[in-house]
Amino acid sequence: MRDVTVRYPNGVIALNKVSLDINAGEMVSVVGLSGSGKSSLIRTINGLVPITSGSLEVGGHQLQSARGRELRQLRGEIGMIFQSFNLARRTSVLNNVLVGRLAHTSTWRTLLGLYTAADKQIAYEALNRVEILAKAYDRASSLSGGQQQRVAIARALSQQPKLVLADEPVASLDPPTAHGVMRDLRQINQELGITVLTNLHLLDLARQYGTRLIGLRAGEVVYDGPAATASDAVFEEIYGRSIQNEDVLGA
Repeated sequence: MRDVTVRYPNGVIALNKVSLDINAGEMVSVVGLSGSGKSSLIRTINGLVPITSGSLEVGGHQLQSARGRELRQLRGEIGMIFQSFNLARRTSVLNNVLVGRLAHTSTWRTLLGLYTAADKQIAYEALNRVEILAKAYDRASSLSGGQQQRVAIARALSQQPKLVLADEPVASLDPPTAHGVMRDLRQINQELGITVLTNLHLLDLARQYGTRLIGLRAGEVVYDGPAATASDAVFEEIYGRSIQNEDVLGA
């Protein structure tokens, strides 16, 4: 990112001249209060939110000028994980994970739901990696919140991405399940070498699972450094206030 600004139609500036370099293979925690620009930062990277000014290069693609096939190719290399899981709840876990193969599947196969044996094998392997293969033929709606988030991670993995973006992936989960999901993301990063950016507002998770911490306040980067050694004072600077109970998962 070079001087990236995002201004919404209502005049709100979500990002203000942000410049960042994120290297392949990094595990980055992006922290900040609600409205700090965390989600906008994540969503500009895969083109869900257009930038107003500046330049953004992702994997060799200039995102602000990418259109059509180039933009679809870029998005195919980026897995996205949402707070609300975004699963088709009435269909099977396997079918949800196979959605991640859409960028690699012909239109007619997609329309008919005719995935290849190779696509299904990739989906099975993704489910196995997050330890939920036994649920492959269950309806997504029958799973717990933590299991549904693991399905969402498997769906992202089935894209065989170079980058995974996770937007508050544990905000609706209880502490043990949240740690489990964060361990899955760390494992993906360490074992597969996939770059992972995770939006968090919980300082203990950001410290424990990220190797790099990027702090946002009012759309600007106010901290960029190691995650493990970030003190409470660093988080108070990022948040612009003292640490409160809701800022810590274990509180």
